Amino acid sequence: MPVVVELDVMLARRKMRSKELAQRIDLTEQQVSQLKSGKVRGMRFDTLSRICDVLQCQPGDLLRYEPGPEAEGD
Repeated sequence: MPVVVELDVMLARRKMRSKELAQRIDLTEQQVSQLKSGKVRGMRFDTLSRICDVLQCQPGDLLRYEPGPEAEGD
């Protein structure tokens, strides 16, 4: 997928564990783990907003566009 979630990078910068983030944004640890690993195909804007609020960052700090072979056909 050409959009890469870099939640793990921001968590490391903020010295925060996934468990703490999950509690503060009202998600399960498993959901946060799936976000970190890129195993999700989408994210709700309210979830992204809560993550940005807790981590004091912008959406662009968490998401990166990385074009790949599937993007060339568009």
